Amino acid sequence: MNIQPANRLNSVTEYYFSAKLREVGEMNAAGKNVINLGIGNPDLPPSEATIAALCAEAQKPNVHGYQSYVGIPELRKGFAEWYKKWYHVELNPTTEIQPLIGSKEGILHITLAFVNPGDSVLVPNPGYPTYTSASRLCEANILSYDLDENNYWEPDFESLERMDLRSVKLMWVNYPNMPTGAKASVGLFEKLVAFGKKHNIVICNDNPYSFILNDEKLSILSVEGAKDCCIEMNSMSKAHNMAGWRMAMLATNAEFIQWILKVKSNVDSGMFRPMMVAAVAALQNTEEWHAEMNRVYAGRRVLAHQIMDALCCTYDISQVGMFIWARIPDSYKDSEELANEILYGKNVFITPGFIFGDKGLRYVRISLCCPEPILKEALARIKQISN
Repeated sequence: MNIQPANRLNSVTEYYFSAKLREVGEMNAAGKNVINLGIGNPDLPPSEATIAALCAEAQKPNVHGYQSYVGIPELRKGFAEWYKKWYHVELNPTTEIQPLIGSKEGILHITLAFVNPGDSVLVPNPGYPTYTSASRLCEANILSYDLDENNYWEPDFESLERMDLRSVKLMWVNYPNMPTGAKASVGLFEKLVAFGKKHNIVICNDNPYSFILNDEKLSILSVEGAKDCCIEMNSMSKAHNMAGWRMAMLATNAEFIQWILKVKSNVDSGMFRPMMVAAVAALQNTEEWHAEMNRVYAGRRVLAHQIMDALCCTYDISQVGMFIWARIPDSYKDSEELANEILYGKNVFITPGFIFGDKGLRYVRISLCCPEPILKEALARIKQISN
C-alpha cells in the first residue's frame, strides 16, 4: 500500500508546544523536575459561582443531549451584557454573537468562511502561530507584516499600503498583543477599521487578554462602523481561568455570523449545556473578583521581571496580559539557544520567541501562570547559571 497524507499537511508542522511539552514530560518522567514557565495556562480556578452553576446544572437529568449550534440564549445574552458592561459595545445577542469551542476553533472557522485557496491573509510577525497554520491548512497565501518594538508593536500602515493587497481577504490582529504585551488603543483600532474598509479586508481582532493587568478594556467593535468589516474573538480561558473549558465567542455583523455558522455547524455539535450555564455565571464575575486575580498576577510579575533581570534580558514594564516578553542579550545567537540553556542546564522551560515568527528571534517569553514559590525556585536556579 502507498497511502499518503493530504498535501496540506506539508505546509504545517506539529504545534511547537505540543512537541515541546511532550519532551518536558519525558524529562519529568526521568526525574528532572522541570519548571514550566512557557505556557499561558491559568493555574487559578474559576469563581466559586461558576463551579457551583456547573455542578447544579449537571445534576439535572435532561441536560446531557446535543445543544444548539448557536449556544443557549442565556449564554448569548450573557456575552452581550458582558460586552456592554466592560467594553461599552452594543451587540444583538440573537444575530451578532456566536459562541465557540475556544478561540483556536474560531480562527479556523473564520478562515474557512472567508478565504478561498490562493487568497491571501495578513498575519502579524511576531504573532500567534495558529494564524499562520490555519491559513496554510486553508491553502491561503501568507502575507506577513512586521511588528516592531520601536513602533510600540503596532502595524506599520505605510508599509502595509505599499504591499499588493488585491488578493487579501483577512487580516489577523491581536490587541492587547500576545506575545509582546502591547496595549490596545482607540487610535490603533480606528486605523485598522479604516484600513479594512479602504481595501475591503476583514479585520479579525483576537482579544483574550484585556482583563489581565490592564486598566483599560477596549474592543475594536467600539469604533464606529467597525461591525461592517471587523470580527472580534474573545475567550473565557484567560480572564475567567477556564482554559480547559474551551469557552469563547466571536462578535460581528449578522451576515458574517451566518457565513461562519455554515462552517461551524458542519464541524461540531455544540457545547455541553451545564458548561454554558456556568459560563453565564462567570460572565457576571465582579470587579472585585477580577481585581483579586490581578493582585496575584502583579505579585508574580515582580518575580518574572527578576528572572528576566537574572538572564540580562530587557523588557517594557508597561506590558499587559499574562506574559513577560523580553529581548535577549547580544551574547546569545538567538532565543532558542538561551531557552535551551535554561531548559537543559537548570530544568526551567521558557518560550523562545522564534516560534512567533522571525521577528521574535531575539526575544523570550515567560508565563505568569505559575505560583510565586515556584517562580522563586526558577529564579534561584537561573541565578546559579548567572553565577
